[in-house]
Amino acid sequence: MKTHTIYILLTNTGSVLTKLIKLYTKKPYNHASIALDSHLSEVYSFGRKNVNNPFHGGFVKEDITKGLFTQADCAIYSLTVSKEEMHKVREYMEELADKEECYRYNFLGLFGFLVNKPIKRKNALFCSEFVATVINKCTNLNFRKPTSLIAPSDFQDMAHFQLMYEGKLKDYHNKYVGKEKGVPATLIPVGM
Repeated sequence: MKTHTIYILLTNTGSVLTKLIKLYTKKPYNHASIALDSHLSEVYSFGRKNVNNPFHGGFVKEDITKGLFTQADCAIYSLTVSKEEMHKVREYMEELADKEECYRYNFLGLFGFLVNKPIKRKNALFCSEFVATVINKCTNLNFRKPTSLIAPSDFQDMAHFQLMYEGKLKDYHNKYVGKEKGVPATLIPVGM
């Protein structure tokens, strides 16, 4: 059976919202995204639609070379999935992209997370809730708590996710991503 890899990208962008969340969580990374390739050219999350407006959010394809990501610290985790699971993930991303205008950021759910009360809203997710939803819907993994209570740090604690890189996001991109199209990125496991 052929396998594929998806990547969980955890970041600390240093934004005001991230700093506020970090005050509560005491964790180094407070934004989660899912990447479909090791080059991080297909990165998706629920976040800002406009870098200057943190209150206008929803489903986004993120460009890790621009905006808040240029100075971000990160951790990249890998998850091995089957060909069928990868197909489901890609289909789900296409479905969200086709109806992008229908989705918004779940600010209310974020406050529910802070008081440990799941608040599910139709077509509204926050970043780690989104990543957990993708994993629940498209793979054989399931979380032991509601997706609306999943924090970015929960991905760090799961045995199925392997830490592949930790450091500055721009350093990963500059050092490990092949400059020529078609050259695969080389993920170096941490500690090697």
